[in-house]
Amino acid sequence: MAKKDKADKPAKSGRLAQIKQAYRITKQTDKRIGLILLAIFLGTFAVVFAIAAPLVHWLVGLILGFPTALLATTFVFGRRAEKAAYSQYEGQPGAAAASLGMLKRGWDVKPGVAFTKNQDLVHRVVGRPGIVLIGEGHPNRVRNLLTAEKRKHARAAGEVPIYDIVAGDGEDEVPLRKLGRHVMKLPRNLRPAEVTDVLQRLRALDAMRPQVPTPKGPMPTTPRQARAQARQATKGR
Repeated sequence: MAKKDKADKPAKSGRLAQIKQAYRITKQTDKRIGLILLAIFLGTFAVVFAIAAPLVHWLVGLILGFPTALLATTFVFGRRAEKAAYSQYEGQPGAAAASLGMLKRGWDVKPGVAFTKNQDLVHRVVGRPGIVLIGEGHPNRVRNLLTAEKRKHARAAGEVPIYDIVAGDGEDEVPLRKLGRHVMKLPRNLRPAEVTDVLQRLRALDAMRPQVPTPKGPMPTTPRQARAQARQATKGR
């Protein structure tokens, strides 16, 4: 029992540290976040209590009001923290790769499969929809880069569907904050076994291409990781 308590304490302290860090990051761009969260909590609690107390009992109003208010506050904080995080790394090289961090099991993400000296990048996602190429950078340059990569991947993958997306806020572009959800909403064209086959074919393509100077290891999932990866990718050019 004592061992379990010791194991739980670091996990709880780690979660608290993450919440504090998220709050600090959000506070930098959302100065009124504290007042907003307090208003959400008190307002939700007051509404639930005002409904439950006269209909059932005031104690029921308290019991229902607190968790409901906490849930509403957590939801609002999560959305505003996400928005603040995206605003910090928008326009930074590698930002699209960081925004794909929400893609977990069932998705193979390879940042920086192609690049230019001007820091235009193409990232690749392979999943049930097929192959998804995501470009970021100058719209004209990155579209040319996407076209070239689409041809290369088509030769390697055959009839597998290939989608190309430009990340950004312009016309026919997908904003960073919506990029992961946009990819997940693409139609499911392949079975899991077919996804494995596609990945094997693409490994041969990757082995033949020049080594892209992006760091090895996991995909960046935070603004800091994305900026660090972008700096390493552009060294020595």
